[in-house]
Amino acid sequence: MSTRNLFDLAGKVFLVTGSTTGLGKSMAFALGRAGAKVAMNYANNDARAAKAFAEFRGEGLEGALYKASVIDEAQINKMVSDIERDLGGVDVVIINATCDQPHFPIEEYSVEFFQSMLDFFLVSPFLLTRAVLPHMKEQKWGRIINIGSEVVARAVPNFVPYVAAKSGQNGFTRSMSQELAPWNITVNMISPGWIPVERHVEEVVTDGPGYRVLIPLDRWGIPEDVSGTAIYLSSEASSFVTGQNIHVNGGMTTQGC
Repeated sequence: MSTRNLFDLAGKVFLVTGSTTGLGKSMAFALGRAGAKVAMNYANNDARAAKAFAEFRGEGLEGALYKASVIDEAQINKMVSDIERDLGGVDVVIINATCDQPHFPIEEYSVEFFQSMLDFFLVSPFLLTRAVLPHMKEQKWGRIINIGSEVVARAVPNFVPYVAAKSGQNGFTRSMSQELAPWNITVNMISPGWIPVERHVEEVVTDGPGYRVLIPLDRWGIPEDVSGTAIYLSSEASSFVTGQNIHVNGGMTTQGC
């Protein structure tokens, strides 16, 4: 394949979970602009989702909108079946959907909340991966991309349930990369730093300056930084890359051997 075609996503079907706001929305739009057919997913806020999808279609991009909880097995399986009917089998899944992430001392978290983190960031990737694998294995090509977080490498305190769950998701990524390699299915993780999106408006004012001064590249990250990495990991340009965790945070963390 010539270099000019390495990033061409035309004809590929993507499922991006949690993609009507924030980083997920940015990735969905970027992938659509690169030629992909994008299944945009959401679980709540119908009006916001409809607005985001109208913007997507307004750019002439190809895809469809699906409401489904990513922690509900039946809803996931129905969504994947509906995508196959509407757009074709899922070639690339980007596991991005997230939930509230409050910071508390460990004593203030409940067992129920800790379990909810495991459900969202360990059980959900398992269910989503299992749902899309038959098509990927049949065609012997696929991309599974988990969205992680720099907080694992930075060992952020007062954040244990989220950090622990994201650590597990990283382990899931690494192990699945070895299991699925014989089918030419790559499994990687993108771990963004704090990239301000809609839900961070107030936090940027109160906590942002202290974080911002620590970024070696001397600027805030923007959603397009993550979108570009997603395009790379989805494309033929990354065909020999699997089991990796790429930190997109301006050098806040570095990966060792």
